[in-house]
Amino acid sequence: MPSLPDFSFEARVLARGPNRIAGVDEVGRGPLAGPVVAAAVILSPDGIPPGLNDSKRLTAKRREELNLILRQTAIFALGQASVEEIDALNILNASLLAMKRAVAALPLAAQHLLIDGNRLPPDLPCSAEAIVGGDARCLSIAAASIIAKVERDRIMVDLAQQHPGYGWESNAGYPTADHRAALKKLGVTAAHRRSFRPVHNILYQDVSVST
Repeated sequence: MPSLPDFSFEARVLARGPNRIAGVDEVGRGPLAGPVVAAAVILSPDGIPPGLNDSKRLTAKRREELNLILRQTAIFALGQASVEEIDALNILNASLLAMKRAVAALPLAAQHLLIDGNRLPPDLPCSAEAIVGGDARCLSIAAASIIAKVERDRIMVDLAQQHPGYGWESNAGYPTADHRAALKKLGVTAAHRRSFRPVHNILYQDVSVST
């Protein structure tokens, strides 16, 4: 059974002095549609909700429950990068941008950042470290993964109402078989990432057929 994330990364930083430590994570690198969403979360060491884990390891119901608790007990902020920014910058740079925006939006400035992955956004306002697999290892990053995931899922439900037929309310824009089939049948929407190959290929085919 996979181990649960713990507070050891935060504890090492607390021992050095900084006491506002934000975990940062993003959600939505893989989908064909919708923005990438990041969250920055500062947990209170005395008020960490039990059961925090990588959002991918939780049921939707449990994510919603923990999201509500975190929003009431933690300091947090969200950041996004739009579909247009994803296409212009590439998904990696757009993800880093969303993380940077989440950090900048914190109502109390963080003194140290624990960031999921192996890359740090440029020009951060404080010290930071990258933690590979951080959402499954570090409680603050796990908390950020939950808030970001719930927020992005809600965005995709709203987009599904604007663009019915793609199943975004259940697949969150990921390239499921149903989503790919709908893309071929219904075409590309304004919410699709044109730089992603399945979407780009359909656009290219449309051009080829019309010329």
